[in-house]
Amino acid sequence: MAVARDFRGEENNVIAVIGDGAMSAGMAYEAMNNAGSMQSRLIVILNDNDMSIAPPVGAMSAYLSKLISSKPYRSLRHVLADVAKKFPRGLEKAAHKVEEYARGLVTGGTLFEELGFFYVGPIDGHNFDHLLPVLKNLRDDREPGPVLVHVVTKKGHGYVPAERSADKYHGVGRFDVVTGEQVKVKANAPSYTETFAKALIQEAEQDEKIIAITAAMPAGTGLDKFAARFPDRCFDVGIAEQHAVTFAAGLAAEGYKPFCAIYSTFLQRAYDQLVHDVALQGLPVRFAMDRAGLVGADGATHAGAFDLPYLLCLPQMVVMAAADEADLMHMIATCAAIDDRPSAVRYPRGEGMGVDMPQRGQVLPIGKGRILREGTSIAILNLGTRLKEAMRAAEELAARGLSTTIADARFAKPLDTDLIRRLAHEHPVVITLEEGAAGGFAAHVMQFMATDGLLDNGLKFRPMTLPDIYIDQDKPEVQYDMAGLNASTSSPRR
Repeated sequence: MAVARDFRGEENNVIAVIGDGAMSAGMAYEAMNNAGSMQSRLIVILNDNDMSIAPPVGAMSAYLSKLISSKPYRSLRHVLADVAKKFPRGLEKAAHKVEEYARGLVTGGTLFEELGFFYVGPIDGHNFDHLLPVLKNLRDDREPGPVLVHVVTKKGHGYVPAERSADKYHGVGRFDVVTGEQVKVKANAPSYTETFAKALIQEAEQDEKIIAITAAMPAGTGLDKFAARFPDRCFDVGIAEQHAVTFAAGLAAEGYKPFCAIYSTFLQRAYDQLVHDVALQGLPVRFAMDRAGLVGADGATHAGAFDLPYLLCLPQMVVMAAADEADLMHMIATCAAIDDRPSAVRYPRGEGMGVDMPQRGQVLPIGKGRILREGTSIAILNLGTRLKEAMRAAEELAARGLSTTIADARFAKPLDTDLIRRLAHEHPVVITLEEGAAGGFAAHVMQFMATDGLLDNGLKFRPMTLPDIYIDQDKPEVQYDMAGLNASTSSPRR
């Protein structure tokens, strides 16, 4: 945007605000490296709300920040830099050393300065008497080049419940303003995230080579519980999914069993690493993909709609989708047992189905599904947690005189080709059902059917996937109504 402004010959300020957590991501440094090499005017405000870069600061630091953001000080630095160039070579180096030393005394932003940014801070972001004059100075200054303003804040500042539990107030529903207690409906079943954590801990208790990795989401993925049990075997690499995947690849290459727990939508950031550092090498990295499918209040940004299309095209990848929380336990055990190629299991946000739970997960036969209901008219081949809705749809169809078979694929890859052949031979209609975008499970089933000749004798095949739109935030049941993946709204074209 700053470069586009320069092309237009305009003078407006372009301001980017970034959190200290996001500063661990490689893309932030790629952008800073790019901006620091140009003379485009860009103001970056670093919101440091965890004090991970600097401790709290007082009035003197705020005064110095105000001073060094003013134009006279900035102009003086440019003058001194020009004067230094006039000295003989030896004295020029000495002059630069003196200037760098003096700069370090008042700014402390050596890293950012070395990247080509003029560093201002740290500033108390809750003290407007300190913050606003700095921002006004920068607004009115027309010096070229990028500037980084380091602002220190406290998450939940001024509201004691949020200050005490910043992680719980990252995203909230209804809560009592006085006490801060969040209003939550009592769960009837353990969440999929809790189930994953329990299953992984059980596997790790039996196998000391199991290691867990997350990218700044220990609580969101359930790995905070794993870390409490195995602190030396759990790694949070920050908001750096690319590094998380390659880090896991390195561990797998050395004979360990890494589980990389990343939300489905965030794993997209590391696709190149997934392809070249894991899949191409045939390394047994295990991917636990939380928030697969639609995610209710988390909205379109967090919906795990695309992992099936982007994973199923990778050779030798094993891809599973849990139909319920018990199934998830079995799939974690299965991932732990796969030692010759990468594997992934996808599961949704929220609580499970309330099914009976095993004491421990059992290893599933790779690439094998199951039939839960026998019929003759229609076959529904499900993948994932729409299984319960498929069973409801079968009841409605039975009331209309249509006998329906319900099969659960369990594995999106490798496909259970024997199961697909049976369904195709014994039913005039086959429907696939999945919580993912077009191009995923159904596409691979259809390709197999076409190449195997199963579509040559008049078989009707209909895929049911997420629609080709981004579905906005809402209650999950409303979102699945919009997607046409609830029993009452399912209406595949005839």
